[in-house]
Amino acid sequence: MMIPIHDALLQIFDVEHGACGLLTAPLVGGGFGRLMVDCGHNGSMPWYPGDHLKGLGISYIDLLAITNYDEDHVSGYPNMLARGINIGWMIRNKSVSPQTIKLLKTEDGMGKGIDALVGSLDNFGPPAVGAMSPQFAGVHLEWFNNSYPAFDDENNLSTLLHLDIQGVQFIFPGDLEMAGWKHLLNTNARLRQLIGSTDVLIAAHHGRENGICEDIFDVWGCKPKIVIISDDYKQYDTQNTIGYYNSKCVGITPFRGKLDKRKVLTTRQDGELRFCFQNGACTVS
Repeated sequence: MMIPIHDALLQIFDVEHGACGLLTAPLVGGGFGRLMVDCGHNGSMPWYPGDHLKGLGISYIDLLAITNYDEDHVSGYPNMLARGINIGWMIRNKSVSPQTIKLLKTEDGMGKGIDALVGSLDNFGPPAVGAMSPQFAGVHLEWFNNSYPAFDDENNLSTLLHLDIQGVQFIFPGDLEMAGWKHLLNTNARLRQLIGSTDVLIAAHHGRENGICEDIFDVWGCKPKIVIISDDYKQYDTQNTIGYYNSKCVGITPFRGKLDKRKVLTTRQDGELRFCFQNGACTVS
């Protein structure tokens, strides 16, 4: 189904215990471009990112951001390759080489998504001289990551992506845990500045307790309107964080026609979430 884009559209898909989002926005110079944040899939529906894009007649993604080198963030990547989805640019933690990813995955094994990603990374080397990364009108993006081997676990090597879309500030932190959060904040004045103006925080590590860093709220002033948890049914006791995040949010109303203030949205309960930008306003549905 084609959804009206207007000035920009950000979708956060229901990919169970995983992550996948898609921003569609005008490109500087004309036309629309697309930024995909992770590329997980939903095996129950089923839903795959490549099938979704092809169904819309899309065969090119201007930019793919990989926030974490775990399977649930890239499980749909083989489907994108199989469906002929071409990718122009990639954001990832470049301190982690393909060989190092294989080393990090030795204990748990390489899933099909990670294996396909590792096989593709050599295609995303240094850009050609004079090449310009895609420029989205009304969108500014910045990213931060800890470096290997200072950290040697996939979660704390996550890439934190900050998106400013028409003045609304989003943070996608991958699967950062407390140690990774604290190091990024202590070493990046710019990130500390951005944290305080966050409107929408995607909960790190799919809302599990080890993704919480109290400092972002209590020290650095993060007070988002909403927190989004991208996850399926509760598999672990450590997923019981909705009450904590509720205490840190301002909340929004209405949401899908209901006037009850919502502070935490979850893909497990709310399904796909859409942020529609039109005439300087952002609505969530």
